[in-house]
Amino acid sequence: MSTAILIPARAASTRFPNKPLALLNGVPMIRKVYDRCCKTGLDTFVLTDSKKIASLFPEGNIVIDDADYDNGTERCCGALDKLPKKYDTIINVQGDMPDVTQEMIEKIEFALQYDPLATVWTDFPDESLTNDPNSVKLIHNYSYANWFGRGFAYGSWHLGVYGYKAHVLRLYNGLRKPPEEDIEKLEQLRWIQAGYRIALGKVTFDGMEINTPEDLAEWHSKNSQ
Repeated sequence: MSTAILIPARAASTRFPNKPLALLNGVPMIRKVYDRCCKTGLDTFVLTDSKKIASLFPEGNIVIDDADYDNGTERCCGALDKLPKKYDTIINVQGDMPDVTQEMIEKIEFALQYDPLATVWTDFPDESLTNDPNSVKLIHNYSYANWFGRGFAYGSWHLGVYGYKAHVLRLYNGLRKPPEEDIEKLEQLRWIQAGYRIALGKVTFDGMEINTPEDLAEWHSKNSQ
């Protein structure tokens, strides 16, 4: 299968404006995510509505689209026909995952051999994250996801990397948007409510997702040079 990594990067954010451009040891966060993804050897593209973000990358690895998408999966769906070639599978890495790992990508690639949708999870490292609404919780049976949420303080830690077979991703923007998606602000609930199964891979992870300015400060504390 041919696989591409897509990294949605929207400049506007109510919780953390211009988050993709926040500096991590002097490097814009979105560039750190991109460089990590490129190390996998897979074709990697940044999808953005910002010329400033686009200027950080080679022209051939950027898709600029100023359409008003509700989430990153919608942006990935909208980018399929703008990529330089057709891919069988797509891996969506969220732009606030500067510590994304090769293992995450490999687990999703493996799962996509058998299922049309996949994501990854790990155990919560401590109780503080279970009580943080910015950390997404996953209820599952180890093989497939049952539900994703923010408000409950149990379950496993869902990490912001998704995989799709391209022909299934094409359907996303035409699916009905359920009220739970707006309540939880979780794009994967659209798949669940439409009856799709999301396969799972468990990974080890000692990094961070950066959701807030406080997370940015904590990342620097853990990764100071």
